[in-house]
Amino acid sequence: MGRAFEFRKERKFKRWDKMSKVFTRLGKEIVMAVKAGGPDPTTNAKLRTVIQNAKGAQMPKDRIEAAIKRASNKEERDYEEIVYEGYGPFGIAVIVETSTDNTNRTVANVRSYFTKAGGSLGTSGSVSFMFDRKAVFRFAKGDYDMEELELELIDFGLTDIDENEGELFVYTEFEDFGAMQKALEDKGIEIISADFQRFPTTLTELTEEQEEVINKLIDRLEEDDDVNQVFTNMA
Repeated sequence: MGRAFEFRKERKFKRWDKMSKVFTRLGKEIVMAVKAGGPDPTTNAKLRTVIQNAKGAQMPKDRIEAAIKRASNKEERDYEEIVYEGYGPFGIAVIVETSTDNTNRTVANVRSYFTKAGGSLGTSGSVSFMFDRKAVFRFAKGDYDMEELELELIDFGLTDIDENEGELFVYTEFEDFGAMQKALEDKGIEIISADFQRFPTTLTELTEEQEEVINKLIDRLEEDDDVNQVFTNMA
């Protein structure tokens, strides 16, 4: 699970970096976190997580601080998090996580991407039941022993642990995010990133040509500034 996650994560960040959009999206997440829980990361766990992710993506410290300051301004616009579900070509289930200051614009754009690809936007719950939502924590392996760490973290909701290219990936159920975040912080582990991922319970096999069509739909969706993450059940 971790290897597949890491591949998708790297693919996404490389694409965002190429388009110079990753910092903009992280800045938006900082704004939402500050408005929800205040500008102090020591008392705002959500903001603390976003800052960790921003640092992991090598976002400059001054840009992080500027986003926090901007969010503290009452005139700064609010963003709403909305999840869209639908089917792409070949019956592939697609979930699109967004944050937007204009829901009419976002739903129109997302619907057009599905339609132009030969898919269709569905209603809430139409495909989400095909995915398990997990919290994923990533940090440097260092000298940690995976078996020992697994035993230490199982009481905090750990469901799986994986290693990839010198990094460890710790997985928990969605509701155990806070407990695991605190456990890792208490152990002095420097978290590179922590977020939520949706893993399909079953995968659909496609031909190379069909995969290319689905990947083009994913590309169009992820190029939209309002889109945060895209998940499919494509194998």
